[in-house]
Amino acid sequence: MTNTKTFKLSSLPKLLLTTAKSWYKSEPFQRSAIVAYYAILSLPALIIIILNLVGSVWGRDIVQGELLDEIAKAIGPDTAETIRLMIVGRGNEATSLFATVVGIATLLYGATGVFFQLQAAFDKIWEHEDDYTNGFMSTLISRLKSFGFILIIGFLLLTSFLLTSLLSTFSSQLQHILPDNVVEYLFAFDFIISIGFIYVLFAAMFKFLPSATISWKSVRVGALLTTLLFLLGKYLLAIYFNTMQPGSTYGAAGSIILIMLWVSYTCLILLYGAHFTKTYANTFIRD
Repeated sequence: MTNTKTFKLSSLPKLLLTTAKSWYKSEPFQRSAIVAYYAILSLPALIIIILNLVGSVWGRDIVQGELLDEIAKAIGPDTAETIRLMIVGRGNEATSLFATVVGIATLLYGATGVFFQLQAAFDKIWEHEDDYTNGFMSTLISRLKSFGFILIIGFLLLTSFLLTSLLSTFSSQLQHILPDNVVEYLFAFDFIISIGFIYVLFAAMFKFLPSATISWKSVRVGALLTTLLFLLGKYLLAIYFNTMQPGSTYGAAGSIILIMLWVSYTCLILLYGAHFTKTYANTFIRD
């Protein structure tokens, strides 16, 4: 692929405005609501699979604690406790082989629901028609691709836990021989690595989740913008949820509503990033 134009920082405002127009025309609020609905159905299965994948190496209890801690920071401790109750005791029951196979199949089908819906949204953004005339084959390929992203998440989480553990171990040893500012640099490095993992995940989603063939040049820029918007949105949402407590209006169902709100808002950012990737590709990249 060759460049038709050279991207300049002065082009960014117009690019963002053009993206906003196409994003709004695509009914993002309706699409994000659909993804949020499937997120509620997928969340227990998704967390259980990740716990089993990463927990087999790192320890299920440790991984569960880390995940719930991150959820508590983003949405609140009450919601984290609700999610813990969703998954507690799952996967430990003694069942027959048939029940186990059916259970695993149901688990996989449920866990891939969110990515399946995101793929449908991305294909609509890129105006890509299904390559398979057989509906069953199309669904199977999409579900397998969605499961691949669960494996990617598991790998990134495992790597993140390993790096954090190593940095914590080294920092506790180095505190006795190095200045405090050096130790602070190590934890800053850990934070940067965490951001890098988010960037890699968004880049992989923009590149491989859609059925269309997308240039890495476009993906790199789109994933960078989406990562920045996600980090900003995550910070603002945490403030909003902790101060306004929108879930309190719904009583016992408040935690479920908060999960749907968080997923919905995050999906809006993700869809905007996908539209930006396409707008950037159409403006600066051509075959």
